[in-house]
Amino acid sequence: MVSSSDLEKMRVEKDIEGIIKALDPKEDKHIREQAAYILGDLKVKEAVEPLILILKDDYWPIRKAAALSLGALGDKQAVEPLIAVLKDDYWHVRETAALALGALGDKRAVEPIIEALKDGSLNVKCEVVDALGALGDRRASKPLMEILEEEDYILRACTVTSLGKIGDNLAVRSLLNSLEDESYLVRVNAAHALGTMGDESALPHLQEALAKSQGESQEFERAIRDAMARISARQ
Repeated sequence: MVSSSDLEKMRVEKDIEGIIKALDPKEDKHIREQAAYILGDLKVKEAVEPLILILKDDYWPIRKAAALSLGALGDKQAVEPLIAVLKDDYWHVRETAALALGALGDKRAVEPIIEALKDGSLNVKCEVVDALGALGDRRASKPLMEILEEEDYILRACTVTSLGKIGDNLAVRSLLNSLEDESYLVRVNAAHALGTMGDESALPHLQEALAKSQGESQEFERAIRDAMARISARQ
């Protein structure tokens, strides 16, 4: 049986074969989880297939570790298996699968991740929103715009950032409305998102938001000025 100290020694010595063997179901589940994380940390390409296999392990922390490491390894053969994990029973695993798919950047994941916006877990939805921003596909714009109606301000803040990354002009109106959100974090992120998009039609609205702020939030005002400068620089 492999111990935790054995694994750490393998990490230092880069004993890849030994670490992969530690994924064996005969090993202690905590050791297997640790091994899965190490393989991602070390960017072990030959670990992709063994990690895909343990995405179906009975112990959910192992599935989570495998998903995270597959995202770090960047191998596209993990895309379809990770898409399946978006329906895992445990939100921790679903959340990590979304993170991994965003990191992999494969467009096959766009529609399944959009579908995952219906997930009942707020943690998962936040990660799904971030993944859609990372993928940058315009198919996600309208579904993300609908998320701006959600009550949780952190989710709204993540959403405006992702809309800025996607850069779809359809989202500009929603982002302009978010400049008046009750949460200053949403307002700040909306200003940054508009700056990222660079749409000059946002300039008068940003100027108006700056005038209305009247020193209420220095961070918001800095974000507005920065956005205006970035947009003006593109003209």
